Amino acid sequence: MVFFTVAFLPSCNDSSFLDTKPINEYSELDVFTDIALAETFINTIYRESLGFPFNYLRLSGTTDEAFYGGFANFFNFNKSLVTPDGLAEWWDGAIGIGWGAQHTQHLTWDPLFAAVRKTNIFLVKTENSPAEDRAWNRLKGEAHFLRAYTYHLLISLYGGVPLIDKPFERINEDHQLPRNTYEECINFIVQDLEEAVALLPLPAELSADQIGRATKGAALALRARILLFAASDLHNPERNGVLTSGYAHPELLGYTTAKTQERWVLARDAAKNLMDLGYYDLYLKDPSPTDSIADNMAKYFYSMTSTTEDILLQYFPKKAQDDYTPGLRVAPNGYNGHGANNPLPELVDDYEMKDGSKFDWSNPIHKANPYVNRDARFYATILYEGADWLQRPDNTKSEDPFNKIQVGSVFKSNGTTRQKGGLDTEYGSTNQSNAGKTGYYLRKAIDPTVDFEYEVQTVPFRHIRYAEVLMNYAEACIELGDDLEARRCINLIRKRAGQPELSSSITGEKLKQAYRHERRIEFAFEEFRHWDVRRWMIADEITHQMKRMDIKYLTDENVTRYLRPDGTTWSAPVYTVINNSLDVRIWDDKMYFFPIMRDEMNRNENLVQNPGY
Repeated sequence: MVFFTVAFLPSCNDSSFLDTKPINEYSELDVFTDIALAETFINTIYRESLGFPFNYLRLSGTTDEAFYGGFANFFNFNKSLVTPDGLAEWWDGAIGIGWGAQHTQHLTWDPLFAAVRKTNIFLVKTENSPAEDRAWNRLKGEAHFLRAYTYHLLISLYGGVPLIDKPFERINEDHQLPRNTYEECINFIVQDLEEAVALLPLPAELSADQIGRATKGAALALRARILLFAASDLHNPERNGVLTSGYAHPELLGYTTAKTQERWVLARDAAKNLMDLGYYDLYLKDPSPTDSIADNMAKYFYSMTSTTEDILLQYFPKKAQDDYTPGLRVAPNGYNGHGANNPLPELVDDYEMKDGSKFDWSNPIHKANPYVNRDARFYATILYEGADWLQRPDNTKSEDPFNKIQVGSVFKSNGTTRQKGGLDTEYGSTNQSNAGKTGYYLRKAIDPTVDFEYEVQTVPFRHIRYAEVLMNYAEACIELGDDLEARRCINLIRKRAGQPELSSSITGEKLKQAYRHERRIEFAFEEFRHWDVRRWMIADEITHQMKRMDIKYLTDENVTRYLRPDGTTWSAPVYTVINNSLDVRIWDDKMYFFPIMRDEMNRNENLVQNPGY
């Protein structure tokens, strides 16, 4: 099942193949006539198009999901200090966000177009492959899928971009291509996916070592996602006037015709097409009352087993990428982790109570025990003060034999004299510089059976799962006024999480807001929020002075340990949500799209820059 992140290893099982010459020593004829070599070529495109989402920096840090404090330039990105000469920490020449591992940058113009070029090379060079050969057809289907996936990333970042469906072979070929309209790009991508659907196998037709490759289901699901994005406010001429007013080329940013309802119908029907396959379903959709829903959900995200919910997985073999160590990157400093990508209180407070009511700090019961009786997904995602977690490593085991997260401090009763800071704070005894800055750490997708300090975690990233398709379908239904069908799908997600159903009284705008809340919680830290707040055009609402959780225990006893010898706290905790002075964010509407870099504009005089740059 592990295959395409090892860029130059073939997927065939013939061990003698490993003894042959490197891929770059084969002739072009070899590569595009030998099925094993051709598959190896496709494998490199998977790596470049899908990237490494479990990276040091993640898209979560650009939204109200997480705080990342590792590099000063990251703060600049969140202050909208992006220009055609620099993307701040998104791409500073050393670190890429989300789709980039250290020293590789994936989620920007040049590397994405490099991936497009590889798909074009493959499709052109294999035009004459055997028409009835299923193996060749599968690879061509994967190439169409990967080109569609890559162009989807490009237009999500830049709007309309040049559409290129063949490789430039000669230096004197015309590279001065203008940007195509957003609508033309959507049509091109959808056509690629229709080609992919026709060529790709069903999931059941894959062999065990092919799990993770694109299938007919993945192509249908990606089409549904892309059509949903296309119908959204950011690309709707009736909603995106803040960007297009005064801009000479609105056709590059979205549609120019007010056929919004038609586009929502396309998005709804595309999701329904996938649903009607009858192959996919939610993982543990009917949780047992005797099981821990939180534990089951946590296990799902670090499971190596493909389930019927999984539509597109990405596996990461050990040692294939040194920077792929998701547990180490986000674990608390008291566990010798690097403490990056800390959940924000803004996200934590959005997790409902178990009975479906909203969490509220002004409610004295909630405030006294803020981490009790919450949505099960809270416990599967967030590490919070007092949470039971892993056994401490040898260097901190004696300080915490109870294995509980420590993100507060013990103070004298005056509240100003700190006696003891928690192990997982900057006042702990180890790795203070790696301490989180929000009062929370991330649990989601960390495999507790892996010693992340010394061992590379191999959990797959779930690029597309069936829960997304249900939610995409629900969103389109809401926009089309079909509240009943939308609630049905949202409630499937809520039932799986153990949350009560949305009532029939929640309709219209209230249902839309309930949906957006559910999507935020269900897909936390899965690289959705960055795109969602942009396509809904709510980035200005969620970009502001961010918060942190401050926790104090007050006592006049002489304190030498964070907890009493019996594991209890020195007093009742005092919780206060305060401003995080390190995390002031400023939104500029230009950030709905990236600038085309100045070097690229200088190379191609036919390119048009995005507004605000």
